[in-house]
Amino acid sequence: MTEWAAKRFWKAAEVTDAGSGYGVALDGRPVRTPGKALLTVPTRALAEEVAAEWNAQDEKIDPLSMPFTRSANSALEKVTPQHDEVAAMLAGYGETDLICYRAEGPQPLIDRQAEHWDPLLDWAETALGARLNVASGIMPVEQDPAALDRLAAQVRSFDPFRLTGFHDLVALSGSLVIGFAVTNGFRGAEEAWRLSRIDEDWQIEEWGADEEAAEAAAAKQAAFLHAARFFALSG
Repeated sequence: MTEWAAKRFWKAAEVTDAGSGYGVALDGRPVRTPGKALLTVPTRALAEEVAAEWNAQDEKIDPLSMPFTRSANSALEKVTPQHDEVAAMLAGYGETDLICYRAEGPQPLIDRQAEHWDPLLDWAETALGARLNVASGIMPVEQDPAALDRLAAQVRSFDPFRLTGFHDLVALSGSLVIGFAVTNGFRGAEEAWRLSRIDEDWQIEEWGADEEAAEAAAAKQAAFLHAARFFALSG
């Protein structure tokens, strides 16, 4: 199968029933991953997004314009065979969670972090059963091992597709709690992204925006919002 060939060779992409999930066929030929496995996703809604990406391709195929296809490929070829390793890596963010490390000054930044991040920690204690400790500055803060274990168990509970979306929510924000806040519906993706950018936005307010940094941040935001939607469509 040469679905990643330079030129489009099909007229229509359609969702198919794959028994254990849903696939996408190009003029009746099933889409496969780069490793030649059948591209099968858990929900029809996700398959429809994948099919829409294939239908939107012009004469020349652009894989970068197909984020749902790429995420599905990652779920099947990278996360599925390494589920435990990926889950453990993400759970590790609980030890160094962004929202646990607060500024030593100035006071307006300290107040802003507390205003927006303390409610997340309170929610995590109630909803996730994990109270994380807070520190000022860059020195490591010790977390309750039992709390970290409870968070890790919830990360491990995600199937490979949800874990793929969760991976980017956590890695891009730097916060396990923010990732959970999105997947549990406590915060919308747009707001959660802004919460992860409090420090950066403060610097922009103080010193002005850098064009290159702004472009990089916009790309990360788009990836974060995609991850949230990929997670939501995966179950």
